[in-house]
Amino acid sequence: MNKYLLLSLVVAMVAVVSAIPLFTARAADEPMPAVGQDAPTFTLPSQDGSPVSLEQYRGKWVVLYFYPKDMTTGCTIEAHKFQDALPQFDAKNAVILGVSVDTVDSHKQFCTKDSLTFHLLADPDHKVVSAYGSLGAFGPMTIAQRNTFLIDPQGKIAKVWVKVTPANAASDVLAALP
Repeated sequence: MNKYLLLSLVVAMVAVVSAIPLFTARAADEPMPAVGQDAPTFTLPSQDGSPVSLEQYRGKWVVLYFYPKDMTTGCTIEAHKFQDALPQFDAKNAVILGVSVDTVDSHKQFCTKDSLTFHLLADPDHKVVSAYGSLGAFGPMTIAQRNTFLIDPQGKIAKVWVKVTPANAASDVLAALP
């Protein structure tokens, strides 16, 4: 009888845990900007602490990619793919800006450890991540969902990728650039 009680308890616990999504969007999240809309403006600190704003890149294509966490496997793969393709993005008049809810210090460590030379922007207050409809959760942690926005030289959303595959992120964006 004791064995059946334990089995019932385990089954009940598995049912409860599986009903709680591990990765979810926040209910308070703003809607994701659509293709053709003005890209939400922002100014955030980069890994060196300097402010970076969308406005300073007017006249260039901007690849604004959101990612969950510095120095994790998927985020490292994605960052390396963008870094490796940086000369191709430069040739197409495009800049790469990565955004997560990590701190400036975390970004600095990530860039140093992985030799990343493009800007990683810190959004610990979730303002920009929310403005782009990309705020999510992983268990109890608040994170940025892995979404990418291509912003045209006039500041409009040109293309959106959601639930990006890290290994394909850079090549997908490069293929969409004129």
